[in-house]
Amino acid sequence: MEFEAIIGLEVHAQLNTKTKMFCSCSTQFGASPNTQICPICTGLPGVLPVINKKAVEYALKLALALNCKINLKSIMARKNYFYPDLPKNYQISQYEIPLAEGGEVEIEVNGKKKKINLVRIHIEEDAGKLIHDEKNPYSYVDFNRAGIPLLEIVSVPEITSPEEAVAYLKTLRRILRYLGICDGNMEEGSLRCDANISVRPKGSEKFGTKVELKNMNSFKHVERALSYEIKRQIGLLMEGKEIIQETRLYDEASQTTHPMRGKEEAHDYCYFPDPDLIEIQIEESLLEKIKNELPELPEKKKERFLETYFLTPYEVDILIEEKTMADFFENSVKVYPNPKAISNFILSEVLRYLNRDGKDITQTKLTPEKLAQLLNLVEKGIISITIAKQIFPEIYENGVDPQKIIEEKGLVQESSEEKLRIICQEVLSENPGEVEKYKAGKKGLLGFFVGQVLKKTQGKANPKIVNQILIELLEK
Repeated sequence: MEFEAIIGLEVHAQLNTKTKMFCSCSTQFGASPNTQICPICTGLPGVLPVINKKAVEYALKLALALNCKINLKSIMARKNYFYPDLPKNYQISQYEIPLAEGGEVEIEVNGKKKKINLVRIHIEEDAGKLIHDEKNPYSYVDFNRAGIPLLEIVSVPEITSPEEAVAYLKTLRRILRYLGICDGNMEEGSLRCDANISVRPKGSEKFGTKVELKNMNSFKHVERALSYEIKRQIGLLMEGKEIIQETRLYDEASQTTHPMRGKEEAHDYCYFPDPDLIEIQIEESLLEKIKNELPELPEKKKERFLETYFLTPYEVDILIEEKTMADFFENSVKVYPNPKAISNFILSEVLRYLNRDGKDITQTKLTPEKLAQLLNLVEKGIISITIAKQIFPEIYENGVDPQKIIEEKGLVQESSEEKLRIICQEVLSENPGEVEKYKAGKKGLLGFFVGQVLKKTQGKANPKIVNQILIELLEK
């Protein structure tokens, strides 16, 4: 019997507001425990929460970007449960009337596109964080995160594989970052994912018993956890055993899941409207304003890049992953209209240094103008691409002018045919064995000879002229 998986994802995105959802405490990450708290976010008696307007506007940005139906009137609700890091013993969230319903996220897996529909998007506050002492039987609680604004994005259960789930998360993360409302940092908990997963015989319309997976803080974890859980549930069904509806945790060390607690239903939380918060009313004029301010979203940008710059889908996918990089590329093209050369250098050199340093392009001294100037010097034959790569770190790290570097270090490209011919002859004389192999048909050795010439000239030789001279000498 063949089985299929049915997966629904609940994504929690921490909003990039400066203050918390219902108070003026800072949301900055990394502060000392319990230094960013007040009577409101710690749930002391007699306090009154006030909703963060910016958080609502950010939520509307995503809802409009994903074509959701906006509820012009929505209410905040109390979700009641006890947990040590929930100071009020209830979480302020939304239930019956969320901020937005419906909408969709279009994903692409193995060249095939698929729309994943959404159930709802609602706003809520985060809980605190428990820190467990491995050496002692103690747990500590940090309330700094309590009250931080969250968006919960709930998908329809129509994802059918771990690969689709990861594609959905990556697409959603990219959109959130383009909108500037969430940094998408899964390691810091800014983007978290719970998955509801069940399996059923192929062709069946009835859903199987669902299991909720928690504790997945990377795309790799999501893919591994879902893959394991699918196999586990299929194995149980094949053995004629029952799947228990429960919440399970993913353990990266063993790459397995294990039970955490019984799965709660909505009625277990005893939702009711929060009596301290008034109804949220959205004006049409605000929606129109936000809609007009939406940036070009990743999918539209990808289509435009493919049509305008004639790059490959692979190149475009990398260039548009971060909005800052896409903007940097386009600004570079405005100064130096050679999209292919700019793309090649970004993919080979710029990203290498950004990945090494864990930086965004805006955190470096590199500007579109300096990259354009560097590549223009290569095109004019003033320096070789090898020299360009050698001096790039100084431009990237210190913002040095490319022209100034090559003048100070005497790095102007050697294009004298007479001088290069002498060096080419020296290289061939020093490598008679390779010359014989070349003449016997190993034409790929031409690259070896070019490399030796560049080595002798410390990368200053004009590769185009060197190629021409070598071919001429070898064919004699």
